[in-house]
Amino acid sequence: MEFESAQNNTTAKLPLLKLENGNSWVFVPVTSQENGTFVTKMSVPITAEEKTNKKNDVKARSLLLMALPNEHQLTFSQYDDAQSMFTAIKTRFGGNEATKKTQKALLKQQYENFNASSTESLDSLFNRLQKLVSRLAILGVVITSEDLNLKFFRSLPSEWDTHVVV
Repeated sequence: MEFESAQNNTTAKLPLLKLENGNSWVFVPVTSQENGTFVTKMSVPITAEEKTNKKNDVKARSLLLMALPNEHQLTFSQYDDAQSMFTAIKTRFGGNEATKKTQKALLKQQYENFNASSTESLDSLFNRLQKLVSRLAILGVVITSEDLNLKFFRSLPSEWDTHVVV
């Protein structure tokens, strides 16, 4: 909604609506003159499918912005749709093939050397291993359930040996 202010009075421009099919209201395009040219504005979707697509796009943009660290939100909020925003995020944070290869090698090494301290709780150990496996999966490394279970049991401190059945 646009507001125009004169000296002492304020008026609001309300959108024009018309009844369509006898049961739903739709916005009417408004033509105005800006900088000597006539511009027709239609700011909202008309069909139910367009409304659903717009609603889904707004949700996707919101989720993408919430997932970003605060210092990057302003940079990416300029994109009008979720698809272009996601493409920009992938370009910015995705890295090139050499970076991915190095990261994959580093994560594999961390997985191979994974071990638990005697003071670490079982939950934090599992969460740490799951996070490492998830990051490997993002880079395309597949670890079977059997390998993951064996890695988990073998990484437990020696105090757990009596509880683990090999």
